[in-house]
Amino acid sequence: MNLLDHIDIIPDFPKPGINFYDIQSLLKKPEIWAKITDILSDKVKATDADLILGIESRGFLTGLPVAQQLNLPFGMIRKKGKLPGNTIAQSYELEYGTDTIEIQEGLIESNMKVAILDDLLATGGTMKATGDLVRNAGGEIVLGLCIIELFELGGKDKLDFPFENLFDAPLDPFANVMSA
Repeated sequence: MNLLDHIDIIPDFPKPGINFYDIQSLLKKPEIWAKITDILSDKVKATDADLILGIESRGFLTGLPVAQQLNLPFGMIRKKGKLPGNTIAQSYELEYGTDTIEIQEGLIESNMKVAILDDLLATGGTMKATGDLVRNAGGEIVLGLCIIELFELGGKDKLDFPFENLFDAPLDPFANVMSA
């Protein structure tokens, strides 16, 4: 299955020069989404993870069905101020400034094996910050996993834990089409 055949790519979104890989087109196809969930689940199952974390917000869509399929607890990584109760925060650098993500305190137990899921890996900043947050909370990252990786941005090179994707995507999927 070539995922690119099933993903809508929106040019110049959210700003000029960016090609947005829209997983909504996958969600509209239950048979494709079920296959993706099965593949993600197999990858996580091989790690003996105790907990699955999804990164806001499309990581919730990838992580929750995997957690349900594997009968594992699921937790949310959210932007600062979006979770109730006591939280653990991790700030990280963006291209222009900083951002902060959080998890609820007590979600990650000491030495808990954690798989981190999201839809897409670009520069790797949020995935790396999530890994730092997991470690600061006492957990061990057994896998970072995304459907799509924009490999030309080198995001996985920033990660110091195992990472896999289902599909390597070019930054400009239209380059070959336009030059033909």
